[in-house]
Amino acid sequence: MSIPGAGLTGRAIAAVADQAQRRVPAADLDERDPDYIRETLPRLWMLASLYFRADVRGLDNIPEEGPVLMVGNHSGGNLTPDTGVFTLAFSTYFGVERRFHQLAHNLVLSMPGLGWLRRYGTVAATPQNAERALDKGAALLVYPGGDYEVHRPSWESGTVDFGGRKGFIRLALDQDVPIVPVVAVGGQETALFLSRGESLAQVLGLDRLFRLKVLPVSLALPWGLNVGDMLGHIPLPAKITVEALAPIHLREEFGDDPDVDEIYDHVVRLMQDTLDALAAERRLPVLG
Repeated sequence: MSIPGAGLTGRAIAAVADQAQRRVPAADLDERDPDYIRETLPRLWMLASLYFRADVRGLDNIPEEGPVLMVGNHSGGNLTPDTGVFTLAFSTYFGVERRFHQLAHNLVLSMPGLGWLRRYGTVAATPQNAERALDKGAALLVYPGGDYEVHRPSWESGTVDFGGRKGFIRLALDQDVPIVPVVAVGGQETALFLSRGESLAQVLGLDRLFRLKVLPVSLALPWGLNVGDMLGHIPLPAKITVEALAPIHLREEFGDDPDVDEIYDHVVRLMQDTLDALAAERRLPVLG
């Protein structure tokens, strides 16, 4: 049975997809600009500290040099405050000259007004970009849960949910780099996230057009009912707390031929235990 207007809707979405893809810049790791970061970092960090009352812990757990794969849980919709807070804190702690990259969905990189992210080291989330960053000796921040986790309903905010994605483990093994889990709380309180909208995304073919398996629905400023979060939203000033855990050297801890499933369960368990502890510190939503 055909859905009235589905053909027109599909063509409109395809047109938007084409324009979005045209806006995505070619991935260039050298677009990261230490001078720009040095100039803008103080005021952005002050803004994050005042607005989100940012609290970032455990940066001393991150190896001081060399490539490292940092693996985070993801929250806050398309404008993810946990990523921003951690990026600013990392750059403040280690200095702007240390190469640091973050992987993000193409749509985030194509959103109006977010071009500055590329100057902070954000590139499209592809295996090739991840490998190139680690080959250059960078610290690399990835979010295995991606759009699936970042748009989970607010009542699931206390759950680490990578959706079974284990590519980050194979990346760490192939590149022989340690994994540092990075756990954040508070991002899912910056709006009221109602649904991932997986069925709607499937009907509209968003996976094929945008690599999106979700069409999230939330209540957020300034839109009220916010479908898709394509234009972003104004996040509520929720307190953001982020904690970096001790590095995991996979072959040292799991043997020369480690089991990927065992590593996955271990990493998720560590992160879930930490998220539970951070959540237990909070007295009220948003206020922290």
